Amino acid sequence: MSIIVAERWGSRRWKAGESPSVELEFIIHGTDDDALASQAITQTAPTLYAGMPRKDIQMERLGDITWQAMVTYAGLEPQDFGLVSLDFEIGSQSTKITQSLATVGTYAAPGKTAPNYYGAINVTSDGIEGVEIEIPTYEWTETWRRPDSDIGTGYGAILYAVQGHVNAQPFRGFAAGEVLFRGASGRKTRNDAWELTYRFAASPNVTNLTVGPITGIAKKGWEYLWVVYEDEEDVNAKKLIKKPLAAYVEQVYPYADFSVLGIGT
Repeated sequence: MSIIVAERWGSRRWKAGESPSVELEFIIHGTDDDALASQAITQTAPTLYAGMPRKDIQMERLGDITWQAMVTYAGLEPQDFGLVSLDFEIGSQSTKITQSLATVGTYAAPGKTAPNYYGAINVTSDGIEGVEIEIPTYEWTETWRRPDSDIGTGYGAILYAVQGHVNAQPFRGFAAGEVLFRGASGRKTRNDAWELTYRFAASPNVTNLTVGPITGIAKKGWEYLWVVYEDEEDVNAKKLIKKPLAAYVEQVYPYADFSVLGIGT
């Protein structure tokens, strides 16, 4: 006996709105084998109906060789592309400094003169020990929903190439040199959409820094400043001191154009 699959008259129940769906009902006649009945409805019910993919099939037995099947079709959940969320954290991190912003007090023993160390901190006969302080930090993440066409096979290579770089042009209101791209993570949420989270940190550019007698130092946010000291005699205190001889500003991160990330500037 051949198996016949026919749509019921009361079929095609619709649900409209943001998440549309439709249910088709079928009668399967001609077998008492549930596997054959399931195969017949799977081969007969279209995989796409009114632009909506087939989601599931439910089947129940009505008689010896008769079955009823309910086939559900549902549209894709609407997803707008663009910025999904923005999270930030303002905090601090520990760092060691060897120079103060200013020496605000000097106190010597009776009959003695305090040496002038030009702002150097914790000076010993062997060098400058410095001190650990907390400096403010600003870090943020941006989560973007992007179409599959934006990502492609080469986008991961772009992220890898830009990770650990500093912005060569203004970015998110920060001047060039102030933003470090710390990397990204992502996941594919459906066939045509990705969610990617980008991580950034900011450090301000500064000008007119002073280190002891050295003035007019300019340093971009993610550059590194270090100081060379020389031995000099403080005539008044009659003591050998460490005096800043030269200050060096070093580029330690490469620069990149963040526009290649594809999330604007």
